[in-house]
Amino acid sequence: MGIDVLIAEDEPSILESLDFILRRAGWSIESVTDGEAVLERVRRAPPRVLVLDVMLPRRSGFDVLKQLRADVETRDLPVLILTAKGQQQDRRIAEELGADGFVTKPYSNAEVVGAVRQLLGEND
Repeated sequence: MGIDVLIAEDEPSILESLDFILRRAGWSIESVTDGEAVLERVRRAPPRVLVLDVMLPRRSGFDVLKQLRADVETRDLPVLILTAKGQQQDRRIAEELGADGFVTKPYSNAEVVGAVRQLLGEND
């Protein structure tokens, strides 16, 4: 059985926080810290949901999302975009590229858990 949530985040404190709150919500978690690693990990064994930061080393979250949507194997993978910017332009680009959800940093724990739960189809 694969993992529930793959977190792509390069900021250690944010990654630690996301890992903690999503594990506490009951999901299995793995994480990567750059865009190339996201693509390698997803191709090897797709998670149920990808939590993807926009600002990543080696390849941006937008570039990763574009690649995932272009590949028949990964085009339906639910992707939750995280961005510190919170600019309307980021949200628009994410939506145009096919993101399934969007959370702006700083976020509340409940907001992230709720967004992941929704993408997994686990709403009460």
